[in-house]
Amino acid sequence: MKKTYLLYPVLMASSLLVGCAGEEFGDLKTWMDQESSKLQGKVEPLPEVKPYEPYAYDAFNLTDPFNTIKLKMDKSKSSAFAPDTNRPKEPLESFDLEKLKMVGTLSRAGVIYALVRTPDNTMYRVKTGNYIGQNFGLITGVTESEVKIKEIVEDSNGDWIERASSIALDEQQQEQKK
Repeated sequence: MKKTYLLYPVLMASSLLVGCAGEEFGDLKTWMDQESSKLQGKVEPLPEVKPYEPYAYDAFNLTDPFNTIKLKMDKSKSSAFAPDTNRPKEPLESFDLEKLKMVGTLSRAGVIYALVRTPDNTMYRVKTGNYIGQNFGLITGVTESEVKIKEIVEDSNGDWIERASSIALDEQQQEQKK
C-alpha cells in the first residue's frame, strides 16, 4: 500500500509535464513571425573615418617664450610714452577705473567738471588734465555722458603704450536726468 502512495504523486507530476509539452503559444509565435516579416529597417551607413594626419611641430628653432632672457625686461629703454613717476599723485589714482563711477557733471566758468564717486562713497570733481586710475590715466575730455581717459600701460616687452579708456555716466543717473 505504501508503494501506491508513492506512485500517485509520480503519475500526477508526469501527467502535468505531458500537458505542458503541447503547442500552447503557437498563435503568438505565428503572429510574431507575420509581423516581423513586415518590418524593414534601414540602418544608415557609418560615417567615413578620415585617416589621422599627424601635426608637424616646426617651432623648435623659435625663441622659447619662457626663456629667462626673454622674461627680463630692459628698464634702460626710454619710451616716448613713459609716465612721469616724479609728479605728485592725485587722490583718484589709488582706485581702479572699474571701481569709479561718474554720477554727473557741472559747469563753472565755461569748464565742464565730472563728478566721480569712489567705492567708499567719496565724491570728487575732476576736469580735463586731472589724473585718474592706477595706470597713469590722464583725463583728456569731459562730456555730459562720459569721462575720456588716456592711460599709459606697460606691454609684455616692457615698452610704455597709450590706451584709451572712459568712464560712462552711471545708468541710474542717466535715467534720473530723463
